[in-house]
Amino acid sequence: MKITLPGSGPILCFGGPYSNLQASEAMRAEAQRLDIPPDRVICTGDIVAYCANPNETVDLIRAWGCHVIKGNCEEQLAQRAGDCGCGFGEGTACDLLSNSWYAFADQTLRDDLRAWMEELPATLTFDLAGRRARVIHGGVRENSRFIFASTPAAEKASELDEAAADFVISGHCGIPFVQHVGKRIWFNPGVIGMPANDGTADGWYGLIEGTPDYGGLRFSVRRLGYDAIGAAAALGLSGHANGYAEALLSGLWPSLDVLPAKERAATGQRIAAEAFLLA
Repeated sequence: MKITLPGSGPILCFGGPYSNLQASEAMRAEAQRLDIPPDRVICTGDIVAYCANPNETVDLIRAWGCHVIKGNCEEQLAQRAGDCGCGFGEGTACDLLSNSWYAFADQTLRDDLRAWMEELPATLTFDLAGRRARVIHGGVRENSRFIFASTPAAEKASELDEAAADFVISGHCGIPFVQHVGKRIWFNPGVIGMPANDGTADGWYGLIEGTPDYGGLRFSVRRLGYDAIGAAAALGLSGHANGYAEALLSGLWPSLDVLPAKERAATGQRIAAEAFLLA
């Protein structure tokens, strides 16, 4: 689906609200603080996942009016599928944890919100400063594909070729990064609803800004502080995902099954905000 982003100024990108109402409220407030209107805000999906407030979080994102694509969680919940669709190995920690939070979300989510999820686009494209952008959740063809900073550049180049884009805005993996892939950019602004496994409670979002002096674009990732204590307390009361309730405060994931070796070795290491130019 091709969209037009009216006006000028930054584009705010984020992923993974994950049923975390407190983080979602903070993200909307940050957009307002930065004076970025909803039609220049993009969510890469997975509005519903681990945390305690699936209906309230979808209601907030829906009322906000920002652009949203369908993550694997939206796909699965809209279809009333039996799991989140991440393809975790049976019996792994991620599999066992997902069985709990997904069942809670599936039992709790209202039917009108499933219908809204079903109608979300799988991808978005738009033009910016003479470049073509493609918004995806995981991979271009595989919505639940995990692509990390350490994923080989050749694989990212293949995805960019498939996307027919100068830069990709992606989600799903839960850890923010910006990388040059040749003369193109892979931009994952991170997620707001869970920490990035770096030992801090913050979520992450990203900005795309024009650089008039260079005629290019600047991609940056930023921390999002929010009421993590409130989110953890709400999740603890729900009783369905205690490992994730602890993660909201510790900043450390309860399972590292999906992480490649490089990201696994970086567990607990504070991530630095970063910016890259596409000149």
